[in-house]
Amino acid sequence: MQNGTSAATDKNLSQVIKIDEAQIQQHLGEMVRSSVEETLNGMLDAEADRLCNAGRYEHTEARTDQRAGHYKRKLQTRVGEVELKVPKLRQAKFETAIIERYRRRESSIEEALMEMYLAGVSVRRVEDITEALWGMRVSAGTVSDLNQKLYERIEQWRNEPITGEYPYLYLDGICLKRSWAGEVRNVSVLVAVGIGTDGFRDILGVAEGPKEDTESWRQFLTHLKGRGLTGVQLIVSDKCMGLVEAAVEFYPQARWQRCVVHWYRNIFSEVPKTQVKAVAAMLKAIHAQEDAASAQEKATAVVEKLKALKLKKAAEKVAESVAETLTYYRFPSEHHRQIRTNNMLERIMREILRRTRVVGAFPDGRSALMLAAARLRYVSGSRWGTRRYMDMDRLKEMEETESPGADKKIA
Repeated sequence: MQNGTSAATDKNLSQVIKIDEAQIQQHLGEMVRSSVEETLNGMLDAEADRLCNAGRYEHTEARTDQRAGHYKRKLQTRVGEVELKVPKLRQAKFETAIIERYRRRESSIEEALMEMYLAGVSVRRVEDITEALWGMRVSAGTVSDLNQKLYERIEQWRNEPITGEYPYLYLDGICLKRSWAGEVRNVSVLVAVGIGTDGFRDILGVAEGPKEDTESWRQFLTHLKGRGLTGVQLIVSDKCMGLVEAAVEFYPQARWQRCVVHWYRNIFSEVPKTQVKAVAAMLKAIHAQEDAASAQEKATAVVEKLKALKLKKAAEKVAESVAETLTYYRFPSEHHRQIRTNNMLERIMREILRRTRVVGAFPDGRSALMLAAARLRYVSGSRWGTRRYMDMDRLKEMEETESPGADKKIA
C-alpha cells in the first residue's frame, strides 16, 4: 500500500515539474554570446585607452589622442554573431589585435572551405562544418559564392605589388596531380619566399608551371619582377632544371647558393647505404669550416677519401659541384645557417603537400594553384611572417666595407 502511494506521488510530481531543455540551452547560449560580446568590446576599449594614454573622458597631460566615436562591426564566433563597437581616434588609426586575429582566422576558414570543395565533400557536410566553424549554417549557394570570392581574394593577393628590396630570395617547386582529358598528369606549383631589408620573411609569389623547366621559371621570374621584386643579392635553391639559367637573365648581379641538403642527397645517390652515414659526416665537415678557403681545402681532402673508398662517382660529383654550395661564405656569418639551405621553404612545401594529399588529383591546374596559394596566404599572416627572421644590419655593414665594383654575379 505504501509503495502504491509513493508511485502515485511520483506520477503527480512528474506532471507538475516539467523542464524545457531547449529553452534552457537557448538561454545559456545567449548568456555566453552576451558575455563574449561584452568581453571583446571591453578589450577594444582597453586598447583605445592604451593608444590614447588615457581613459575615456579623462583629462591628463599624458593624453596623446582623443576618441572620435566608434563604428559597429559584426564578428562570427563559435557562440554566434557578436557586434563589436570599434573605437575611432581623432589622430591615429585604431588597429586592434582582435581584428587581426579575426583576419587570420578568416584565412583559415577560407582554406578549409576550399579543401572541402576540392575534395568533393557533399554540400550537406559542408553546411555542417561551416556551422561548427562559424556558429551559423551556410547554404549551398552561399558556399559556391564564398569559393568564388575566395578565388578573387587569392588572385588579388598573388598579384599585389612587391615593395621594398629583398636581398635573399628562396625558390622551389612541387609537383601535384591534376586530371587532364581523363588522364592524371603532373602540374608544378612554383613558390618564392624573400627576406626583406627589415629581416622579415614574405611569400613573394606562387604560380602554376606546366613543369619545372627553364620556360616555367622564366615566366615565374617575369611575374615576380613585373610586380616589383628588386634588390636580390642571393638566390637559394636546389639545382632545378632551368632555374639557374632563368635567374641569370632576370637578376644577373645576384649570386646563387645551391641548397646544401639537396646537394648531400645528390651525392648519396652514388654511395652504398652501408656507407651513407660515414660519407654524410665527411660532407658536413666541409660546411663546418670557418671560411670558403678552408671549406674548399676540406672538400679536396674529402674527394681523396672518397676515391680511397672506391667511390669514384661520388668523388667526381663533389669535385665538380662543391663550389656551388659555398657561396654563402660571401655573406655575413650570422646568416650562414639560414642561407646555405632551402629548408625554410622546404618545410612550407611539405605542409602544402600534406594539405593537398586528401584531394588526390585536382580537377585542373588552377584548383591546385588556388589551394596552395590559400595555404601560403594563411602562413604569411601567421607568426611565421610576423616574426623577425634575420638581423639584416649585418648585411648592410658588410656592403659598406665591400670594395666598389666587386664581382657579384651568379656563381
